[in-house]
Amino acid sequence: MINKVVSDAQTALAGLTDGMTLMLGGFGLCGIPENAIQELLRLGVRDLTCISNNAGVDDFGIGLLLQKRQVKKMISSYVGENAEFERQLLAGELEVELIPQGTLAERCRAGGAGIPAFYTPAGFGTEVGVGKESREFNGKMYLLETALRADFALVKAWKGDTAGNLIYKGTARNFNPMMATAGIITVAEVEELVPAGALDPNQIHTPGIFVQRIFQGQHYEKRIEQRTLRATN
Repeated sequence: MINKVVSDAQTALAGLTDGMTLMLGGFGLCGIPENAIQELLRLGVRDLTCISNNAGVDDFGIGLLLQKRQVKKMISSYVGENAEFERQLLAGELEVELIPQGTLAERCRAGGAGIPAFYTPAGFGTEVGVGKESREFNGKMYLLETALRADFALVKAWKGDTAGNLIYKGTARNFNPMMATAGIITVAEVEELVPAGALDPNQIHTPGIFVQRIFQGQHYEKRIEQRTLRATN
């Protein structure tokens, strides 16, 4: 069985250069590839197109890449927590493609499944549909949406084995499984790395065939984006 383990994030992102398209798993700050993002900052690569549900917050996640002006274009569904994102967008410094959340997930899944395009009713009759082909099915209008692929897909899992099989935990699963299938090179960082065969096959969310490189991450902050506390008596 192929051993896909690399020593660290630096080795895992070898070959990632300016102008590439990246998929970054996560939802808000949950399940984001923290170590890979730090390595992108260290590399200083620029003119990136980032496909992610959101742009993090100003001082964490993809928001750090925006601060360093490393991102040329964001393809996202929600960006409301990032003031720097808003500033760059309004100033014309950042290209943005906003996509309904379900459509974004399906475009990533389609890219991994080899499906070039699909029809969806989401966004018809709105700005989302401007310039897109539409068609009627059973009396309802649909938009044609194309699949998404990336040069690198950077995902975060709870557990992984040396063959690249991955298990996500709770809501940290989010966009990670579909993005893991849609990268030319998929890099997985995991909290716990185990030998091949140690994971229950029935619990695996991403089969190792989709993963090219895997490493054990370090020092996860796991910041909470919106902390809500119940008042005590």
